Amino acid sequence: MSVTREGAHPRRVTLSWAALSDKGNKRAGNEDSSISDVPVFAVADGMGGHSAGDVASAAVVERLGEIAEAVTDADSLEDALARALTDIDKVGDESVLGTGTTVTGVALAEIDDDLAWLVFNIGDSRVYLYHDGELQQLTIDHSVVQELIDAGLLSREQAEHHPDSNVITRAVGFHEKPIPDYSTIPVVAGQRILVCSDGLTKELTDFGIRHYLSTTPGAEAAARELVTAALANGGRDNVTVVVLDVETDDGAGRN
Repeated sequence: MSVTREGAHPRRVTLSWAALSDKGNKRAGNEDSSISDVPVFAVADGMGGHSAGDVASAAVVERLGEIAEAVTDADSLEDALARALTDIDKVGDESVLGTGTTVTGVALAEIDDDLAWLVFNIGDSRVYLYHDGELQQLTIDHSVVQELIDAGLLSREQAEHHPDSNVITRAVGFHEKPIPDYSTIPVVAGQRILVCSDGLTKELTDFGIRHYLSTTPGAEAAARELVTAALANGGRDNVTVVVLDVETDDGAGRN
């Protein structure tokens, strides 16, 4: 799909993408949801038990899907999340534990009259960028173990086996205003972006993720390889991935 923007920095970028989700080998149902369409590419990982968690994650992606413009901004994302919170809390009130969901992703935005990726995150689902042979994690988990890592009390290797590895510190739901973290990166031809639930990162190291993103041409094939590898390595949780490729950029370098 091509996206064209006029202005001081005219751009026409061609994007391709694929999304894939599996309930995994241990779970009875799938509480993950995803959206993959211009301008938003996101994954939500529900919590609160079957039927509650999947409703929460579905509410988030449904509201994000109501953003109809080719580019968006933080205000529009937060408006969508606020509407989703209203939907989620209606269900959460019926659950003893309440319900909520993580959400993370990228959105096409216009910054300084030019296209950029607006990266947003609530919880421990992640966004990665693979470009020029390098893999970079663009989001920081909102989790107990991440806070311990930041404080120097835990190594990343220890965090993988910590008993609180599933405990997150921020979510959409539980009557709390959703507050995403944001960052931006330029839109550049050759980028491959991965948005994933923690069902993938529980089973694959960064080295493994980089391997599949670097060796598998085509977004659909890459998504399939990642999910297959996560299932082969245990598949302890629902696993959802969105792989997004920036194939061409006809406007790069224009004045």
